[in-house]
Amino acid sequence: MTIREEQPGDIAAIRRVILEAFDSAAEADLVDKLRANGKFRVSLVAELDGQVVGHILFTVVAIEDADPRPRTLGLAPLAVLSECQRKGIGSALVRSSLERCRDMGHDAIVVVGHPEYYPKFGFLPASRYGLRCEYDVPEDVFMALELQVGSLQGIRGLVRYQPEFGKM
Repeated sequence: MTIREEQPGDIAAIRRVILEAFDSAAEADLVDKLRANGKFRVSLVAELDGQVVGHILFTVVAIEDADPRPRTLGLAPLAVLSECQRKGIGSALVRSSLERCRDMGHDAIVVVGHPEYYPKFGFLPASRYGLRCEYDVPEDVFMALELQVGSLQGIRGLVRYQPEFGKM
C-alpha cells in the first residue's frame, strides 16, 4: 500500500471511495466543493495495486476567541472502500496524515467521529481542552489532538469549520 498526496487524476476515484463509504453523496459533494474552492490543506490517498482505496482530507478550522489562535485543522472525511475496511488502511491514512500535518507546522486537529476509533490515535474529547463544536453533536464524538504538546493549553472557544460544511 502506498499513501501519497492527492493528484488531479485521482478525483473520480476519490469520489467513488467516498460515495461507497457513506450512506449519501453529501460527503463526496462536500469534498468536491472544498477542492473547487481551494479550501483543503492536506488530501491524501491510499493506493493498493494501483487503485485508490482510501482518502483523508483536512481543512483549516478557526477557534473563536482563542488567543493565541493555534493552527488547527479539521479532519473530515476519512473514507475507505468497504472491501478494504478493517485491514489497517484507514489507520495508516490517519497516522501518515497526522505526521504530515505536524511536519507542516500545524498545532492541533479536531474531528467529529467515532469515539471508539479516534482515541487510538491520541484524540481526546475536545471539551477537555475547552473546545466546543459549532454543530450540535454529542460531546464524545467531537475530539481534539495536540500535534504540538501544549498547543491547546488554556485555549477555549467555539470551533468553526469552513462554510461548505454547513451546506451539507
